[in-house]
Amino acid sequence: MPDDSTPRRRISRPNQARRASSAWRDRNRPQLDALQRYEVNRRIPVGLSTSSVFPLGLEDTFRAAQGAGYDGVEVMLSHERCTHDAEHLRDLVARYDMPILSLHAPTLFLLQFVGGLNQRRKLAGSAALAAELGVPTVVAHPPFRWQGKYAARFEQIVRDLEKRYGVEIAVENMYPWRLGVREVLVYAPDHDPTDQDFAHVTIDLSHASTAGDDSLAMVQRVGDRLAHLHLTDGNGHSMKDEHLVPGEGKQPAAEVLRHLAITEWYGSIVVEISTGKGRRLDAKMPAIERSLAFARRELGHHAFE
Repeated sequence: MPDDSTPRRRISRPNQARRASSAWRDRNRPQLDALQRYEVNRRIPVGLSTSSVFPLGLEDTFRAAQGAGYDGVEVMLSHERCTHDAEHLRDLVARYDMPILSLHAPTLFLLQFVGGLNQRRKLAGSAALAAELGVPTVVAHPPFRWQGKYAARFEQIVRDLEKRYGVEIAVENMYPWRLGVREVLVYAPDHDPTDQDFAHVTIDLSHASTAGDDSLAMVQRVGDRLAHLHLTDGNGHSMKDEHLVPGEGKQPAAEVLRHLAITEWYGSIVVEISTGKGRRLDAKMPAIERSLAFARRELGHHAFE
């Protein structure tokens, strides 16, 4: 018989989102002022995610990254078969002189069927492709609650695959799904992996905004475990994942970049923004270029020119 003394895990809670305000900055003003005066330790590379040119395809990402002057790209392993083709990816890297900084495993809700239903095998395939291409980082989302044994063993699976393939599997922070005044807790054990036993994590500023989190506090809390950053923004009071151009929302995007610039941080930064549903690359380029200019300015890249 089941043990009735074991409490059942909640599947929802009251809405925890909070509107960003000047109060947070007032409380942290001394720390933020200190970040205005910084000496850069390293020229941190800035890449462009394939998500930033959606619904355009893989080669458009390389074309946009080269045209804007990015340092590399992040490839989302998606329904596009070419995103899983090592030979095709090598060809694009050589043709555009644009390295792949990271691969994003097909762990999004809308990509659950890409690469099959066996989630461990799918994550292993992403890690194997990264190892074959010499890509150091695979970004993966936390498992959904309904993913059974995969969810229950996710931390061990990540450790095993990192050891086997010699790549970083950087688990990304997500956010609750909101239904009015309630939040549905769809990730196991939580949408925020920063308090779990992962050697490598990815922090996404838009996801932090949607969750009501402070991305700078998250970055400082995880310290050396931060392997990767998705540079974007959000207003903090939306029920959707906004992925704004950095600096055009209410997350401390500039302070996050300055903090990374003055620390001994050796990860990479990838711009992951929404540029609309249009299919004209030239219409997407202004937002892509603004994002890169913001990153280079706040990372102090002028010091290396």
